Amino acid sequence: MSREQAAESRRAIIAAATQLFRERGVDAVGLSELMKHAGFTQGGFYNHFESKEALVAEVLASAIAEGNTKFVNIARAPVDESTTALRRYIDWYLSRAHRDDIDHGCPVARFAGDAPRLGSGAQSYFAGGLDDQITLLAGLLAESGSPAMIGERKTLRERAISLHCQMLGALVLSRSVAQVAPVHSNGILENVQQDILASIGGRSNQAPGPRK
Repeated sequence: MSREQAAESRRAIIAAATQLFRERGVDAVGLSELMKHAGFTQGGFYNHFESKEALVAEVLASAIAEGNTKFVNIARAPVDESTTALRRYIDWYLSRAHRDDIDHGCPVARFAGDAPRLGSGAQSYFAGGLDDQITLLAGLLAESGSPAMIGERKTLRERAISLHCQMLGALVLSRSVAQVAPVHSNGILENVQQDILASIGGRSNQAPGPRK
């Protein structure tokens, strides 16, 4: 096998692992199933990775990097100048589209439940990704000129931590009931979005879901 072929096989394994881990969680995916999904036999796994733990670390590193790049692009998208980057970020993060796009959504939200059981390498990537998201949010808060920032005793980072926890928690809970209680799921997103926007002097653009 050439270096190019080996690199291609490695990328295919990482892509398959990323998809399966996002869909079902890290612990629920075995190496045999993973390699079959990637188009290889299980025996070939150790030609590319020392262990499943090593693979998980690479998956987290890749997912975190791609996710945070996506977040920056969303916040910096050239749209209506009357809409702040902070508002665009909040609207997207708490949207139904983001809730439903588990395969490409926030990696921190998706892997938060797995993180305590992961190896130290994967946990380090996860912690770094979370810190990057908080730093991004703190920057967006600083740029927004939010009225709620006037006289605020919290530092920007402390405020960003609180805001991010609200958003991430709402996303995770909304996803957890989306299949069996869609109205409740929509309501979680809408109510948290409205509360956050009220706290920063904005108004929600999200259409309310049907009431029952």
